[in-house]
Amino acid sequence: MQKNNKALIIIVFLFSFTNSFTQTSRLTRTQINDSILKMPRFSGHKNTYFITGIPTNTSINKSNSDIKYQISFKQLLTRNTLIWDTYLFFTYSQKSFWNVYRESSPFAEINFNPSIGLGKVFYNKKDEVVAIGSFGLEHESNGRDSIFSRSWNNIHGVYNTKIGVNTALGIRAYIPFLHKESNPELMNYIGFGELTITHKFLKDNVEFELMVRKGAKWSSKGATRSRLYLRTAKKSNQYIMIEWFNGYSESLINYRDHTSMLRIGYVIKSSPLKLLGF
Repeated sequence: MQKNNKALIIIVFLFSFTNSFTQTSRLTRTQINDSILKMPRFSGHKNTYFITGIPTNTSINKSNSDIKYQISFKQLLTRNTLIWDTYLFFTYSQKSFWNVYRESSPFAEINFNPSIGLGKVFYNKKDEVVAIGSFGLEHESNGRDSIFSRSWNNIHGVYNTKIGVNTALGIRAYIPFLHKESNPELMNYIGFGELTITHKFLKDNVEFELMVRKGAKWSSKGATRSRLYLRTAKKSNQYIMIEWFNGYSESLINYRDHTSMLRIGYVIKSSPLKLLGF
């Protein structure tokens, strides 16, 4: 991981934890239950976006400039709580890399990502919400065969909480299993989890997000992904997004290759932290 990325991570961490001591009002269990009963069963899951960009670590040409887009949704399967006060849901995400600037405009890679899981809201002793988490089973593959096949499965846990009035922390940890022989070294590049910090500026009209993950071995393998969101209208969930991905495994097919891509485009932002008032 490059020195400038390390410096960026340190700055964001210090800035985030400086805000963590600010008092914030929290929703109660009753308010959360009412919100879950009223929310639609079908909603967004991860961000849905359409962005285009260029590499920052090599010369720019039609072959290495592309469009990346993602669609993602969640289907709430139960409104009534199950074991441990959880809710059952299904998700599907699809991320595509489109070499639109080449003569034939081929798709370089499509990653398919369904999952099923249990969502849970965490409360303190005063019955106020402090975090939102989930536990689930996930599959990801590129739908190809032979030497181009990339596929893995995992059991994962997610924990999201506010650490300040304008700052949120997300932790995701996963245990892989049954990934194919065609990509046995995948965990050396994506590791066993990732950490995301989000901070809001200018009355929630600007957001900065930083995701960090580290490969399983003691090497520079891993990735950072920084995003800047600019809201297009007051109280809208639609933004202009500037994204810089730097590291490994942006796509499954090229998980061993280092990528540094700067992209800009349109995003419909979906946040699991809405119940936290973020």
